[in-house]
Amino acid sequence: MTEDGRDVRDLVLVGHGMVGQRFLEAWSAQPAARGWRVTVLAEEPRPAYDRVHLGALFTGSTPEDLGLCPPGFLAEHGIDLRLGDPVTAIDRAAHLVRTRSGAEVRYDVLVLATGSVPFVPPVPGTDAPGCHVYRTVEDVDAIRAGAAVARTGVVVGGGLLGLEAAGALRAGGLATHVVEFAPRLMAVQVDDGGGAALRRRIEELGVTVHTGVGAGGVLTGPDGRVRGLALSDGRELPADLVVFSAGVRARDGLARDCGLPVGPRGGIVVDAHCRTEDPAVLAVGECAQAVDGRVYGLVAPGYQMAETAARTIADRAGAGFTGADTSTELKLLGVDVASFGDPHGSAEGALDVLYSDSRSGVYRKLVIGADGALLGGVLVGDTEGYGALRPLAAAGGPLTVAPEQLVLPAGFAAAGPVALPDTAVLCSCHNVTQGAVRAAVREQGADSVAAVKKCTRAGTGCGSCLKQLGTVVTEELAAAGVATVQGLCEHFAHSRAELYEIVRVTGVSGFSALLAGYGTGGEGCEICKPTVASILASLGNGHILDGEQGALQDSNDHFLANLQRNGSYSVVPRVPGGEITPEGLIAIGEVARDHGLYTKITGGQRIDLFGATVDQLPLIWRRLVDAGFESGHAYGKSLRTVKSCVGETWCRFGVQDSTTLAIELELRYRGLRSPHKLKAAVSGCARECAEARSKDFGIIATSAGWNLYVGGNGGMTPRHADLLAADLDRDTLIRTVDRYLMFYIRTADRLERTSVWLERLEGGLDHLRAVVLDDSLGIAAELDELMDRHIGSYRDEWAETLADPDRMRRFASFVNAPGTPDPAVTFVPERGQIRPARPGEAGRPLNAPVLIAGARPEVLTP
Repeated sequence: MTEDGRDVRDLVLVGHGMVGQRFLEAWSAQPAARGWRVTVLAEEPRPAYDRVHLGALFTGSTPEDLGLCPPGFLAEHGIDLRLGDPVTAIDRAAHLVRTRSGAEVRYDVLVLATGSVPFVPPVPGTDAPGCHVYRTVEDVDAIRAGAAVARTGVVVGGGLLGLEAAGALRAGGLATHVVEFAPRLMAVQVDDGGGAALRRRIEELGVTVHTGVGAGGVLTGPDGRVRGLALSDGRELPADLVVFSAGVRARDGLARDCGLPVGPRGGIVVDAHCRTEDPAVLAVGECAQAVDGRVYGLVAPGYQMAETAARTIADRAGAGFTGADTSTELKLLGVDVASFGDPHGSAEGALDVLYSDSRSGVYRKLVIGADGALLGGVLVGDTEGYGALRPLAAAGGPLTVAPEQLVLPAGFAAAGPVALPDTAVLCSCHNVTQGAVRAAVREQGADSVAAVKKCTRAGTGCGSCLKQLGTVVTEELAAAGVATVQGLCEHFAHSRAELYEIVRVTGVSGFSALLAGYGTGGEGCEICKPTVASILASLGNGHILDGEQGALQDSNDHFLANLQRNGSYSVVPRVPGGEITPEGLIAIGEVARDHGLYTKITGGQRIDLFGATVDQLPLIWRRLVDAGFESGHAYGKSLRTVKSCVGETWCRFGVQDSTTLAIELELRYRGLRSPHKLKAAVSGCARECAEARSKDFGIIATSAGWNLYVGGNGGMTPRHADLLAADLDRDTLIRTVDRYLMFYIRTADRLERTSVWLERLEGGLDHLRAVVLDDSLGIAAELDELMDRHIGSYRDEWAETLADPDRMRRFASFVNAPGTPDPAVTFVPERGQIRPARPGEAGRPLNAPVLIAGARPEVLTP
């Protein structure tokens, strides 16, 4: 047919998911596209959206936030998108398709991008009310509605989507089980060791995992609704809601019905150029079986197939699609997990280099070939280096450092940069090489990660390559002599220190306003949100749980308590300087006894109460506040403790009153939010019983005054603090500490300890001394004013929370049943107290808000 005097051909795309949209973009970029009319027939009621980040809908994002079709794109390219009208039949002889509405659409070329459907095991009861799948926006809406009236949920499937669904249920307050037929979680991506590490971390968060067992059938009650799940080993799990996320199956029904060949396990058979047996029909994405016999369930291979199909139709076939990288990096229930290359070491002669620390939940394995080349790896709990290791394995190049060094804690950072060839693919989602990124910087003027995204599309898929992209961009700019600005994340080109100054000077009081005025796009990320929350808190922008600021917090700050390994929380009242009265000790003891909590003296001279459920937290804190205690801020990036010895008051070696000074300093700096947690100590003499030189700031008494040490820390990489000033009088000491802390808060990077900050600080200790003692920068008055503002605006967070009904509403294990403890949080008796039940151990919940006063410690219920 002709249109405006030109020959026009018809291209019909069936399906408008992620791969379908990528095909449209790739096709529209082809010069040959000008002679075609494009019609898209979609089943869902909305344009393409990011299914990879579907879980964001559980945490406040909207379907519009996940949209992938740029505004104006369809109109610009003359694409006719018909939503909610799926294709029901293909007539290959007549070259037309029929839709559910009865429409018939002719094609010259047909592209099938129908994706996949969730696999639901063929067991009884899967259609009962309360059963769900996890695939679309509508599925998420249904799960959220079901979770609002449920207490226990079961997810069938321990793969990527299954664990993401489990995280959503757990975050919604449901007691959550995961049932996985394979012997380990994420069986395709990780090995036995990685699966075990992942399981431990997930079970520590209160999710119960059942591996090596399948679903035997859904149990229903008299009303026909779900009441549980029968397992294949004969056990039964109680449940009000069941989510099936046990994998997907290629959606190849249209191809089967019209006689196109499909694979023995599903998937429309295509060649390397994505053509089916019928040269007029192509298939891409999860509905297609590639030439290597695989049906790829990841977005990156789908994108590559979409681009291949676009080139094929334009008669620019190129090399074709013969297989894809299935590496992945993600965060599951807060646990970092990555696998790349050949994670199982299937190549002949392959050797494993392992590091495993079950205490910290870290598992790292690199697979090394007989020739010393990196073949693949598994990373659980610590995915540092994934961005460089994955492309290095894909490129087949040898390691430039010993693999043993790379698997040790912090080893990747210590090893320095790992050299990658320019042929290495940095962004597997869009198949963008390091050479293409470097060319975008050198030849197209891309001077930031955001600019590289626009030029190459790198980093616009799953996002796991962003860190490596930033490294390459910075290297290339530095090589060209261009000064670079280290932005906080993709949403802010400013550093944390710069954002602090912006908030301080402009008075911006919310994240949205800061993002709108000084950031770019989206709704922020897990890097910038808590960072900005910390900045706002350090500048006294209201209660940490109020309004938008409350939504930025992580789970600890969200509930003003420390999350522990089994999903319970710990409570740490402030005990300034470690000094406590007998009445205070009794009050804490009675609270611990009556609520059945585990008690322990901490290394910072406080008493930690473990085992509280979310519902118990307000009850516990009501009694502690009434007894005169306040928040110890053990949950925040803030001042924790100022440890002390008894000093000259009691000790025969003491030369100053260390206890009084420690109490004064702790009360002065309590609640001071900072880039990293802060610890301090005051020792009454040079014998150093308070261990002051292992703290962020430490003070040691002398016969002439006080010596001030800064930049120390314990932990994995201990560092002795450096002497900043000697023999200070009390007023000078306090003024110097004030300025030191505020200068650190003002200039440090996110999550940067004072020790690291001091070593990074240009000019080091001498510069710091000049700033805080000699006012070399002329900012001493500002630093003093900032500290005075903090001291004057301090309010105890828990006391204010208890007085506010709106804040109190968040403290419920179940939004639909306030006051009901979480049955997944279980304990067993040990040494006269309680401890979390270990995986497979029969524990019991603390199933009453308050235990009977005077109950024996080993009694878990009234």
